[in-house]
Amino acid sequence: MSRTTPVLALTVGDPVGIGPEITVRTLAEYAGTDDHHGIAVGDTVAVRRAVAATGLDVEVREVTGWDTPAAGEGVIDVLDIGVLGDSEPAWGHVDKQAGRAAVVAIETATRAAMAGDVDGVVTGPINKEAIWASGSEHLGHTEMLGELTGVTKQDTMFVVRSRQQPDHHLRIFFATRHLSLRKALDQLTRDRQVDSIRRALQALEVYGVDSPTLAVAAVNPHGGENGAFGREELDEIIPACEELRAEGLPVHGPIPADSVFHHGLEGRFEGVLSQYPDQGHIAAKTFDFDGTISVTVGLPILRTSVDHGTAFDIAGTGKADHGTMRSAYLAAVDYAPFVPRMRSAYGS
Repeated sequence: MSRTTPVLALTVGDPVGIGPEITVRTLAEYAGTDDHHGIAVGDTVAVRRAVAATGLDVEVREVTGWDTPAAGEGVIDVLDIGVLGDSEPAWGHVDKQAGRAAVVAIETATRAAMAGDVDGVVTGPINKEAIWASGSEHLGHTEMLGELTGVTKQDTMFVVRSRQQPDHHLRIFFATRHLSLRKALDQLTRDRQVDSIRRALQALEVYGVDSPTLAVAAVNPHGGENGAFGREELDEIIPACEELRAEGLPVHGPIPADSVFHHGLEGRFEGVLSQYPDQGHIAAKTFDFDGTISVTVGLPILRTSVDHGTAFDIAGTGKADHGTMRSAYLAAVDYAPFVPRMRSAYGS
């Protein structure tokens, strides 16, 4: 990629959810900006319907290639995927055809990123029931992206901007995926901790953090109180941290979860390893729901995403706030220069 201006593909997500609305609001806000170019990926009919729902005074221009120059202020571009045609499925309901459109948009954008035609992919929210109804067997975006890029191990990185230090971004990683809390605790082994810490530190470097430090969150209250409130720290987490510190890696903790995220946002650490999803999600979203974005690390491409769902209950009303989509888009603009590092670190 020899471009100096990032080109980003924004998938609209499920076309009967709020994805098209927050996509067009984001593109309209930055139409005419000369240092990045976003292109909606979805059905043109869904994009036009979203423009009508939001009341935006913009022109929708259908493009046939990724190298089409931006038209300027008041014009948003869409690469039509040809799934819905002229049909308009009802807003806010699980729909097989809408699920298929969401899948095709992801496939189209990801293949463009793999080919170097775009610098990154920003994904709108999908409905899992709808994509399963369309015939997809993937659990969601992560598994789909893994298959499309040939990657079997990906991680989620939340990015939260500190209010006290706007230039400081806290990155939150997760040692386990979405499981019951009981099953997640069973997965907190020393070996998994070591692997998760190494991967988090690598991701921090790949995504442009020089000399990163990582804090590891404890899982039990007060860090376990030396075994009184649980032995996960003593038996698994502390030995993993000590092993890596002995290698000279900048690992801190485990630090009680009721304070570690605050310390990270204050700038003491560049990253925090959360032990299970809600531990990190609650901290990030309570602090800044609209500003928290998700990045899939471990892929040879750049992918950022909103961290919320399709909000079927307000879809089509024009009420959806595009704050998280805006944040995901701007994060992709910021991370685009590091795509060569992603390809080098995570490519086959």
